[in-house]
Amino acid sequence: MFPPAHSPAGRPEFFMKPDTIFPNPFALIPLAVFLLSYLAVSLAAGDFYKMPITVAFVISSVVAVWMSKGGNLHNRIELFCKGAANTNIMLMVVIFVLAGAFAQTAKAMGAVDATVNLTLSILPGNILAAGVFLAACVISVSVGTSVGTIVALTPVAAGLAAQTGLSLPLMSAVVVSGAMFGDNLSFISDTTIVATRTQGCKMADKFKTNFHIVIPFALLTLILYIFAGSGASHAFTHENVQWLKVVPYFAVLAAAVMGVNVMAVLLGGTVLCGVIGLVTGSFNLWGWTTAMGSGINGMGELVIVTILAGGMLEMIRYNGGLAWIIHKLTAKISSRKGAEVSIAGVVGFANLCTANNTIALIMAGPIAKEIAQKFNIAPNRAASLLDIFSCFVQGIIPYGAQLLMAASLAGVSPIQIMEYLYYPYLLGLGALVAIWLGYPRKYTRE
Repeated sequence: MFPPAHSPAGRPEFFMKPDTIFPNPFALIPLAVFLLSYLAVSLAAGDFYKMPITVAFVISSVVAVWMSKGGNLHNRIELFCKGAANTNIMLMVVIFVLAGAFAQTAKAMGAVDATVNLTLSILPGNILAAGVFLAACVISVSVGTSVGTIVALTPVAAGLAAQTGLSLPLMSAVVVSGAMFGDNLSFISDTTIVATRTQGCKMADKFKTNFHIVIPFALLTLILYIFAGSGASHAFTHENVQWLKVVPYFAVLAAAVMGVNVMAVLLGGTVLCGVIGLVTGSFNLWGWTTAMGSGINGMGELVIVTILAGGMLEMIRYNGGLAWIIHKLTAKISSRKGAEVSIAGVVGFANLCTANNTIALIMAGPIAKEIAQKFNIAPNRAASLLDIFSCFVQGIIPYGAQLLMAASLAGVSPIQIMEYLYYPYLLGLGALVAIWLGYPRKYTRE
C-alpha cells in the first residue's frame, strides 16, 4: 500500500493548502507498469504495436487500484471510477463519438475525395511538392486526422513522384508534414480536443495562440518544399470538382471558427453530410446509418483508453504522484519560461513512450494544468504548448502511426522519410523560440 498522501509538516510552500495531497513518488508505480508493459514489451517483440495499448492500460489500472490507499477494495474501485467518469473525460468521449460519426459519414459521402480533388486541381505545375504540402494542410485541418490525411494523399503523392521523378521519400514526407499541421490546428482533431479540455480553455483561443506560433514556420516549410521539388512537371489530371460534397468541410470550419460548440458543429456536419449523400445518391438511409455506426465503432479503442487513463491518473493524483512530478519539475524553476519548457518536456517524454500524441496529452494534461496555474500561464497558452510539442514528437518518431502508415503506403522506410520532415522539425524549433521570446505576448499570461 502507498504511504499516507497527506503530511502534516515538512511540505513545500506550494502544497501548504488544506487537504492538499503530499508528493509521493511511489504513486507513479502504475505509470511505470504501463511503460514496461507497453513500451518495453513492444520493443522486445520488435513491433511497437504488438502490445495493444488497451491491454497495457488495463494492467496498469489493476496495479493502481491494488496499490492505492483509500480503504477497502470497493472504495478504491469507486475512486478509480470517479476518475474515469470525470466530466472532462466524458465530454471527450462524447466528442470522439461524434467526430467518428462525422468523419466516416463524410468519407462515405465522398467529401474526402472531393476535397482532395479540389485542392489538387489548383496546384501550380512547377511547385508540385509544395502544392501537395498545401493540400495536406488544408485536408488535415478539414478532416481533423493526420492518419486519415496520410491515407488519402500518400498514394496520390507516390504516383506523382513516379511520374515526375521526384524523390518518393520526399513526397511521403511532404504529406506527413502537412498532416501534422492539421493535427495541431484542426478544431476536430482529437489532440485539440484533449489539449483544450484538460486545460479548460476554448478551442478558438487555443487556435489563435497556435496560429501565431506555427504559421511563420509553415510558410518557411512551404518555401523549402518549393526548392526541394522544383523542376517537376505537372502530371496530375484531376476530375471535375464536386463542389456540393466539399460544403460540409467548409461549413464545419466556419462554424468552429465562429465559436459554435464543438458537439453542435460535429452533429451538424454529420447531418449535412448525410443529407448531401442522400441527395447525390452516394448512399441510402441505411448506408448513412452504417457509416455513422462504423465511425463510432472506430473510436472504440480511443474511448476505452481515455476512460482507463482517466481512472488510472485519478489514482496516481490521489496518492500524490502528480504532486511529486510537479514538485520535481518546478522545484528549480523560477520563471514562466522555465515552466513552459517543463510542460513541453512532460508531454514530449510521454509521447516518446506511448507513440500516441492523444494518449500523451491525456497523461500530461493534468500535470501541465497544475504547472500553468502555479506560474500564471494562460490555459490557451498551456494547451497550445501541449498540442505543439505532442505533434512535434509524433511527427518525427519512426515507430509512430503517421510515419509507419506513410512508409507502408509509399513502400519506403520511415527512416528515409525522416530526412525530409521539414515541418515537424521547424514546429518544435518554433515553439522553443516562442517560449524564449514569450511570443505571442497577447496570449501568454492568464
